[in-house]
Amino acid sequence: MTLEQKRLAIEPDHKQIPIVRQCELLGLAKSSLYYSPCRDTRYNEQLMRILDEQYLKTPCYGVDKMTQWLRRNGHQVNPKRIRRLLRQMGLEAIYPRPRRNLSLPDKEHNIYPYLLRGVVITRPNQVWSMDITYIRMYHGWVYLTAVMDWFSRYVLSWEVSITLEADFCISALRQALRQGTPEIFNTDQGSQFTSEDFIRPLKDAGIQISMDGRGRVFDNIFVERLWRTVKVEEVYLRDYQTVAEAVLGLGRYFEFYNHERLHETLGYRTPAEVFGGAVAPPVALRAPSVATASPVVASLS
Repeated sequence: MTLEQKRLAIEPDHKQIPIVRQCELLGLAKSSLYYSPCRDTRYNEQLMRILDEQYLKTPCYGVDKMTQWLRRNGHQVNPKRIRRLLRQMGLEAIYPRPRRNLSLPDKEHNIYPYLLRGVVITRPNQVWSMDITYIRMYHGWVYLTAVMDWFSRYVLSWEVSITLEADFCISALRQALRQGTPEIFNTDQGSQFTSEDFIRPLKDAGIQISMDGRGRVFDNIFVERLWRTVKVEEVYLRDYQTVAEAVLGLGRYFEFYNHERLHETLGYRTPAEVFGGAVAPPVALRAPSVATASPVVASLS
């Protein structure tokens, strides 16, 4: 953990663990907790919030367009700063390119082929998928990962972390596998998902491993839509003050999403109803291809 990540992990209002003890557990000097850097980071956090919301509206905007858009709205920024902030958030313009999203490949890890092109999804547990996204807080941010069943849109598990280490992805995977075993498990080519510790449980369970093609932005379209829904319906309506508050809010939302939120594409049923086998969607799903992929910002009804 970096110094800034340790400072963000401190919860001043924690009722059981005092600040001094939290600092000891994190290996953080108490004096550094109250240190104010010379440059003001509040404006950068404000810009990141604006960029996060605008990205959902115009995911095709790269650094130059985002910079010009901000200037038109009264922000005196340069491309260097916007590029740095977008990289910090893990956001890149949606168009074919070697690197995208929050997880970058590790050249020493094995990459598996994409197995879902044109596949018809007809039942729960046929295909599961997993991804990572950035979640803003009032000060700072955390990273969210989730495992989702493609057929029912049911979120089997999720985890939050203040770093992009693989541990929270592995934890979410193990939680999901306690609920069942998919035939195919799809991720991107990020180092979190290609590490041996992540791949081993999938191999042990006899699950086929699928990974998005490099530069293909629609291969994991259903999880991308989930992120949009979570942000619009939950994250942007809140101002999480602490990591604990973010975990609590996201936990409430995923419970609502799975068991109460009606989906038009599921015949106005909930993901839990479809995943449990009580009802089936009106039509079978087909994994996206180049010709049939819908825009990543399409709403999830």
